[in-house]
Amino acid sequence: MPPDETNAEAAATLALGALSWVLADSERARRFLDITGITPDDLRASAGTPAFLAAVIGFLENHEPDLIACAEALQVTPEQLTRARRVLEQ
Repeated sequence: MPPDETNAEAAATLALGALSWVLADSERARRFLDITGITPDDLRASAGTPAFLAAVIGFLENHEPDLIACAEALQVTPEQLTRARRVLEQ
């Protein structure tokens, strides 16, 4: 997502990338499930909703090392992830 891009589709695509990044590591995925209280079934049912995708980025924002590592993996800035969360929350 380019720095000035703030449309909902681009934000959702970025958040789905963040979700994939979270779930790629079993310890991080377990922490995500434990902290959010979401079940694997709920995750499958909610994965495409803006509120859920915003919550994924919020999870990363609550642990800055993960936010930075995810941004690096997705080749974006942490600010772009944060901006995507705000777009998804609208």
